[in-house]
Order: sequence, then C-alpha cells, then structure tokens
Amino acid sequence: MSHPASRVLTVLELLQAHGRLSGSDLAQRLQVDVRTTRRYIRVLEDIGIPITAERGRYGAYSLIPGFKLPPLMFGDDEALALSLGLLAARSLGIADAAPAVASAQAKLERVMPAMLQRRVRAIAETVTLDLSHTPTATDTESLLALSAAAQSQRRVRLDYRAADGATSRREFDTYGLTWRGGRWYALGHCHLRRDMRSFRLDRIESVVPIDRSFGRPANFDAAAQLELSLANLPRAIAVEVLLQTDLAGVQAEHLGNIGVFEARSDGVLLRTRTDCLDWFARQLARLPFAFTVIEPDGLREALAAQIARLQAAIVAPA
Repeated sequence: MSHPASRVLTVLELLQAHGRLSGSDLAQRLQVDVRTTRRYIRVLEDIGIPITAERGRYGAYSLIPGFKLPPLMFGDDEALALSLGLLAARSLGIADAAPAVASAQAKLERVMPAMLQRRVRAIAETVTLDLSHTPTATDTESLLALSAAAQSQRRVRLDYRAADGATSRREFDTYGLTWRGGRWYALGHCHLRRDMRSFRLDRIESVVPIDRSFGRPANFDAAAQLELSLANLPRAIAVEVLLQTDLAGVQAEHLGNIGVFEARSDGVLLRTRTDCLDWFARQLARLPFAFTVIEPDGLREALAAQIARLQAAIVAPA
C-alpha cells in the first residue's frame, strides 16, 4: 500500500469499519505519522466525504452518521482473495453454502468493474480446490452460534449426539473452532466432563446461549489443541517412532492427523496411540524417509508382514 491514493481510500475503509478512530490509531495502522494522516483526512473532505473531527487529547475522526460509502472498490489481489475464499467455502461442509456463495458472488460482481468481473468469473469457472477430504454437512447455525459464543466468551448449552447415537446435554465454554479432515470441531471446556473437550459440529443437535461468561485462554490454538486431543484418544496401543526428517518433512507428508510430533536433534519423535498396528504399519511404509520403531514390538512385526506382502507381489510368476 505504497501509493498515497491507496492510503487515502484505506482511511475511508477504516473509518467505515470502526466508526471512530484517533489520529494516532490511523497513523499506526497506515504506518505513517499523524501529520500525514491529517493530510489524508483533508483529501477525503475535499472530495466530499463528510468527516467529523473531534479536537483535543482524546479527539478522533468519524464519518457523519448515516453516510454510505460509494460502491466497493477492489484491487486485483483483493478480487483474487475473495474469489478463492468463495471457492473454498463450497468445500467446507457448511449447509446451504452453494446458494450463499452464488449470492455473494453475484453481489460482488455488481460492484466490480468489467475487467475484475471477468477475472473473478474466470477463477470461479476454471479453478478447482481439492481439500483431500469429503466434507461432512454442518449446520450453519451451529457454526455461527459457537463462533459468536467464543468471541463474546459466553457459555452455551449443547445437545450432543455421540458416535454410538447416545445423546447428552452439557454446558460448554467455546474457546475456538477449527476445520480438519472434512469436519468442523468446537474446542473448549466441557462442564459435564470438567475438562478440555472437542465436539464435532455435525453431531451437535442444538446450541443455546446461557447468561454466563468465562475466560478464554490467551492465544488459544484450536487446531493444535485438536491435534493433541486426537493423538491422545484412549486407543489400545501406544506407539513411538523416530522419523529421520524434520517438521517440514512431516508437514509435507500430511502426517499431522496421526500423532504428536517433537523435533529432536536426531529427527522427529512421533507419539500416538492406535487400535490397529497393521494400519499404522501401512502409514509408515509409504513414507519417503527412514524411521526407527521405538515401541511396540508388535509394530515391527506388522512392518515385517508388509515387507513380506510386497516381496510376494514382485516375484515373477512361474
């Protein structure tokens, strides 16, 4: 945003979005000095934008109530970001996403210049995003209600259906939400279990706000917490494997859903639990880097069985 005209338009967008901002706030957001901010304000006033300036130590700038901005203006990069975001929304398992995306696309195109319209349509008609998992349908209302509860730090009451079909009611403090493996998850403190829990949104039958507040942990990472929760599910067999790679290599192979990874000087230590050593041996066998099984012995036997199966497949017929 180096061009002065872009900065002036950004001042207008910031005032519209926040309602009231001090000169120092604007200067900090634009990374300029306060004197330059005043110059941008004068430019907006010169082109007819009605701005109220409050003088004094705690003064601030704001748009006159009721003023409506002219049609939206997007740059090429902004149009690309919006288009890809709408495409991704189709793949996130949100109920009624397709008509909502189509409606949003149409509204955006109405306020875009012809050149940007053509570029946005080109992306919508020719680009396909493969998120590698078939999404599970999720109720839009649950997603909106839980995200609002997390932001406002207000407790909710959940009616939840477990994998075996049993239903339960519990009070829940929503710390954050994340998307993984084709499903949406809500993470936070469950007052029924008195511990951190994760809940699949497609199994939530109702969300009712409760007039109780809670404190959300600072810098809570929902994705990292879900990874830790999945890796420590009460499965039968504990597994430890030393991978001869680094964390970047782990990420490149999309291994984040099978365990917890710890970077060490001699590689990456994978810790997890599994109910099927044969399945886990197949996951290890596909890796492009070396590894050493620390435990259990049964995993070594499962790997040996995989080796024997592959050797039998390459023996020439008599």
